[in-house]
Amino acid sequence: MASLVSTLTSYLPQHPGLLPQWLLLVSIVSIANSVQAYTTLSFTSRVYAGPSPSASKPKPPSANLMHPSAPHSPATPLSSRTFGTWTAIQSMVRLYAAYNISDANMYQMAFLTYVVAWLHFMSEWLVFGTARWGQGLAGPVFVANGTLVWMWVQWGFYVSS
Repeated sequence: MASLVSTLTSYLPQHPGLLPQWLLLVSIVSIANSVQAYTTLSFTSRVYAGPSPSASKPKPPSANLMHPSAPHSPATPLSSRTFGTWTAIQSMVRLYAAYNISDANMYQMAFLTYVVAWLHFMSEWLVFGTARWGQGLAGPVFVANGTLVWMWVQWGFYVSS
């Protein structure tokens, strides 16, 4: 059993601290999220739930015809697959950074993936109104916010200038 555990842990990033393992975990979850974005609209529609039902903006009349399973969501099969592709690309950068966290360029690229994600989710919520605060949006926003702060604070620990 000890041999199995040591074999499995040998695949984890071999850097001190928890940030590399966090980046690996988020990458694995993101890859799974990419797969589901290609296979169902269910989860994407939770993030992009559309404006609150009490919002004053009227919906276009075609909205319910285009998305009968999620009448308030602007998500479409194409937008879900595009989101899945975008998520897969970001997860690859983060995965590579988890194993190369002391490389300043990789650290910055991973950091920038969280900046882009944060800007995307916040603009979809606050500017475009395609997302609304709730369980579907809270997870990505908390992960992006927390990881941005963590990476900002830990730069000097992982990257030597």
